[in-house]
Amino acid sequence: MKLADRVQSLTPSSTLAITAKAKSLKQQGHDVIGLGAGEPDFNTPQHILEAAKQAMEEGKTKYTPAGGLPELKKAIYEKFLRDQQLSYDPSEIIVTNGAKHALYTLFQVILNPGDEVIVPAPYWVSYPEQIKLAQGNPVIVNALEDNQFKLTPEQIEQAITERTKAIIINSPSNPTGSIYSKEELQALGDVCIKHNLLIVSDEIYEKLVYGDEKHVSIAQLSDQLKENTIIINGVSKSHSMTGWRIGYAAGNETVIKAMTNLASHSTSNPTSISQYAAIEAYSQSEEEIDKMKNAFEDRLNKLYDWITAIDGISCVKPKGAFYLFPNIQKAVENCGFSSVDEWVTALLEEEKVALVPGSGFGADQNVRFSYATSLDQLEEAAKRIKKFVDKHATR
Repeated sequence: MKLADRVQSLTPSSTLAITAKAKSLKQQGHDVIGLGAGEPDFNTPQHILEAAKQAMEEGKTKYTPAGGLPELKKAIYEKFLRDQQLSYDPSEIIVTNGAKHALYTLFQVILNPGDEVIVPAPYWVSYPEQIKLAQGNPVIVNALEDNQFKLTPEQIEQAITERTKAIIINSPSNPTGSIYSKEELQALGDVCIKHNLLIVSDEIYEKLVYGDEKHVSIAQLSDQLKENTIIINGVSKSHSMTGWRIGYAAGNETVIKAMTNLASHSTSNPTSISQYAAIEAYSQSEEEIDKMKNAFEDRLNKLYDWITAIDGISCVKPKGAFYLFPNIQKAVENCGFSSVDEWVTALLEEEKVALVPGSGFGADQNVRFSYATSLDQLEEAAKRIKKFVDKHATR
């Protein structure tokens, strides 16, 4: 059977590929350290678990409105008001089966064949694929390492054509951990308003920001930018609820209504129990969030020092999320390998450390480390990587 063209054009996930290989080695009895995970290693806070259990016991296990429970929309409204001083009506919010589903649904309702979306690279692996599935064209614009992997207004101007429909801003970023400042967002926003571009603001890592940095949503900066922005968020990263699959989008009522209509014919509604858990998550979780954030920041600081001490590896220090995205091109050359992908494969086979090649994120000279694992594991991984580099560099 011939498959649809749109699925044949998809690029396999590099994250899933390396995870599968690491899992296979583990099953063979090897001591593998996997640093490819895109999820917190903490369990969901206990009070959220209890809320889900109570919902089940009370029989709250039935269909809900396709766009989400009114009570959860109210909790999301209060979260926006509290954190960003933004106000959204319930008709301007849709609850989805994870933030990934929110993005997928958004692209399906805004893109016609040939429409273009500006995607800054390095990018989260699913952005280009979701755009292609909606018959749009991802326009990849390289955010330079020298600029902390952040786009400039001039780069956006040069990428805009008569087919440009939207731009993605992911701050804090997966995979780089970079964060746009208020001033940088305003400069990007001015270009977007000038060309009437829809801004897709992926803020899923907003609670994981370190040092003196502050998360700013571009929608906060003016009424016009709010009107031009669809915010994508969820509880997966902030509350360690990746498996619960609760995300949401907030923005223009017409867009949100179209997304809700599409969801009603595709997924119906997000899991009822997970929605009640998410209501609880937004009611009283700041202490748990801070505890997790502090642990991540400690890991970041230590891992950054360990990794950048290895010959041939340099890194822009992240300010958010839970990833390092070092440039290892010099180490690859010093070790005699022809590509980062070859280096990563050899590292996994020889030292049993699993990293994700940067090629899947649009950056061929980099790798992604997730520090969503214990300090002991991170320190051991750094030792193994140093051993690997030293061994190959001296042969």
